[in-house]
Amino acid sequence: MQKELVIQSSAKGLDIALMRDGKLIEIHHEENGGEFLVGDMYLGRVKKVMPGLNAAFIDIGYPKDAFLHYHDLGPDVPTLLKFVEDTRLKRVHTHLLSAYQFAQPIHKDGQMVDVYKPGDYIMVQIMKEPISTKGPRLTSALAIPGRYVILMPFANHVSVSKKISTNEERIRLKELISNIKPKGFGVIVRTASEGRTVTELDLDIKDLLAKWKEVFNNLRQQKRILHRESQKVELLLRDMFDDSFERITVDTPSLHEELRGYVHTMAPDRKDVVRLYEPRKNVPLFSELNINRQLQSLFGKIVNIGGGAYLIIEHTEAMHVIDVNSGSKRIKNNDQEETALKTNLEAAAEIARQLRLRDMGGIIVIDFIDMRQAQNRRRLMDEISAQMSDDRAKHTILPPSKFGLVQITRQRVRPENTQGDKPVCPMCKGTGNAPPTLMVAEQIDMRMKEIAKEKGGTIRLRVHPYLQAYLTKGWPSLRLKWMAKYKRIVLIDGQEDSSINHFEFL
Repeated sequence: MQKELVIQSSAKGLDIALMRDGKLIEIHHEENGGEFLVGDMYLGRVKKVMPGLNAAFIDIGYPKDAFLHYHDLGPDVPTLLKFVEDTRLKRVHTHLLSAYQFAQPIHKDGQMVDVYKPGDYIMVQIMKEPISTKGPRLTSALAIPGRYVILMPFANHVSVSKKISTNEERIRLKELISNIKPKGFGVIVRTASEGRTVTELDLDIKDLLAKWKEVFNNLRQQKRILHRESQKVELLLRDMFDDSFERITVDTPSLHEELRGYVHTMAPDRKDVVRLYEPRKNVPLFSELNINRQLQSLFGKIVNIGGGAYLIIEHTEAMHVIDVNSGSKRIKNNDQEETALKTNLEAAAEIARQLRLRDMGGIIVIDFIDMRQAQNRRRLMDEISAQMSDDRAKHTILPPSKFGLVQITRQRVRPENTQGDKPVCPMCKGTGNAPPTLMVAEQIDMRMKEIAKEKGGTIRLRVHPYLQAYLTKGWPSLRLKWMAKYKRIVLIDGQEDSSINHFEFL
């Protein structure tokens, strides 16, 4: 499994694509000067306390007040509240907490009105970005993430990632961190720390302590923004960079040098994986690597998964619904159960990919094709779990309901990735950056290339009449271009009851 990070710059910011074995699995956009992102820390002020919600609305400079629930305060919020006031009034002169007097922790079932009142200054961190008409969601349990550990001011515990399965390694890391962590800070040991030396972990903690010092200095000056998270590129590298990364391709010299330096600090012998793209005839980086083509075919309402099978993805305010259809897909022995199993397994892989690509959060309901055999249903659940194991968002997969529906909850921390405003197709109501005919034509071309290699003779295709006209009209038409390209006679039949996005090779 080879991973590649591709970064294309524009006047608005950066477009970041994560590839695995040549297939797009994540897409991110980072705007220049973006604010109110996950991980940013602010000095806010309490606007309203809502006893009915057991929450408060906080002014951090966003047009809509941010939301802070009692359960997101963290047990040591009285100490934080006292520290903010003492620092603002210049009664505290150091960012270190070893000598600071901690207050009594709050009770987990307490009330917000007992902690904050309108007008109070409060240090908060964004845990969910603004979505739709809602402002950011906040937490007072501050956390500064690094490559190997997460530093948590005003806490004293040390916890180890559950993904580190060996008991001996968990004990080693816990004892090691307990000995080197600064007093007054808690530490969460991340999965990447497995097998790391005390020197590497100590350097990571010192780097995070320097960031906390910057937060402290900004708080003393009463700045609104106390801490900005790193660029998304650096966050992806910090969380995911390992030996499976084959290359990191960028198209600007300044970013090339910056990322080489960043990779050098993590893995000095691998800084050469960062490569600078030299434009060929002004072809953008995403076009050169066929990323734009993948984007055009992956963000519509209908997503083809090969062999005639496809997904229909619907988005509502409350949840996302995905329907799996076998379409014209059939296996050689025409066994219905085997066809359903094969289609469902392929759909599970594509659904896991779509969830990451679109960053779909909340409740996702999937209607797979019905299967009679219990062993096939278990195999499907195992496949979904395996495909989603690399997903960094917290998620829960429930077993099929009695109606055969699989439900997934996936953490929503930022708005869904919809790839901007897209035209709506008048036939299927799907959306995409390119007209549906163009997207399907590209898929037909890729499938025809495979068929032309395997077989000789005439290639016959059945499509909707609207698509048939698109492929056969004009000079030279796409049909004539394919005939010249693949040295085959190509016949295209129209069928009224076919979907506009559906095609079938006869």
